[in-house]
Amino acid sequence: MKMIIIAAAIITDSQGRCLLVRKRGTEYFMQPGGKPEIGETPHAALIRELEEELNFSVSPEELVQVGRFTDAAANEPGHLVSADVFLIATNRVSFTPTMEIEEVIWFTPGQDRHIKLAPLTENHLLPLLKGV
Repeated sequence: MKMIIIAAAIITDSQGRCLLVRKRGTEYFMQPGGKPEIGETPHAALIRELEEELNFSVSPEELVQVGRFTDAAANEPGHLVSADVFLIATNRVSFTPTMEIEEVIWFTPGQDRHIKLAPLTENHLLPLLKGV
């Protein structure tokens, strides 16, 4: 299987919810983030992607590295995704999707859901929030 390298953010609010996005033309919700450009660090890639996707500016000091996780890619069959994941706590309430993002939601881990979650989100990232 081909590997896709990304940087992703677990953005949380004071109510214990996390921000999920759904890219245009897809059905799976996932953490915001994306692929680093050539020579770009995971930190820099995530900061750039959050600005591009959500008009959300963060500083490197706001990124708390959680780890690297691998699972099946949600929107690219036959691929794996390997994500450098960072936690970001925010007081911001609303986010405006830009570029390729179709929908942005606040999701409470453990809630009954009627949405499809990306494997990385469901199997690795949401379980991390149960301890936060």
